[in-house]
Amino acid sequence: MKLNDKVVVVTGAASGIGRALCERFHHEGARAVVAADIDVSGAQSVAQAIGGVAVACDVAREADIERLVDDTERRAGPIDLFCSNAGIAVLDADPNNIAATPDAVWQRSWAVNVMAHIYAARVLLPRMINRGGGYFLHTVSAAGLLSQIGSAVYSTTKHAAVGFAENLAIMHRRDGIRVSILCPQGVDTAMLRGLPLGPQSLDGVLAPEVVADCVISALEQERFLILPHSQVATYLARKIENYDRWIGGMAKLKASLAGGGPRS
Repeated sequence: MKLNDKVVVVTGAASGIGRALCERFHHEGARAVVAADIDVSGAQSVAQAIGGVAVACDVAREADIERLVDDTERRAGPIDLFCSNAGIAVLDADPNNIAATPDAVWQRSWAVNVMAHIYAARVLLPRMINRGGGYFLHTVSAAGLLSQIGSAVYSTTKHAAVGFAENLAIMHRRDGIRVSILCPQGVDTAMLRGLPLGPQSLDGVLAPEVVADCVISALEQERFLILPHSQVATYLARKIENYDRWIGGMAKLKASLAGGGPRS
């Protein structure tokens, strides 16, 4: 996909990767860029800088995503690319019992990190299929491919996000639907800076703008898997080659670290 003259929506657009994506899509000549975020003032700042539109949206609410899609298509026309970028990260409530994190935390993370992708597809798929195709970009994390020391909630929900994206890509490829998942490790965002130093930063922390550059080239090639940290491909291959050895290695890494946080 070339971004020139496209209508694009980005959730979680007020800062970090979302802001960088909005700026880069504008630079690539997108006809309309909609910056959606629960942080309305942040989204407005992004929109004003690029001549886009800001929309208040809590992606955990299906009605908000439906309204976002309806408002965008009424104002700008059919959505070509929907970027489900919003995400949240929490650490394990009790490192001595990773199942101890309260249900409310699991449910909120599930809503934002998984159901938001489903809600967007639920409302957009019939429209995109009817007009011959469309594109979904899901910001996931390397934690969805590997795991995340220090956050069972983050790792589990991100694995689920990968699973949904795979199914979306498989089941609707012949309908003209394309899907990419963005799976970085450490990115210099407020979310990462708010967490203790962990394994997500071992291979270097990238600027959001660098991640956005990777996205542009991947979209042009319509690649499913986007890995701004190239090392992740090696780690994934090792995991597949010998799962037990990989589990043992991760356990050793956990033992060597004081703590950990989400990978993106």
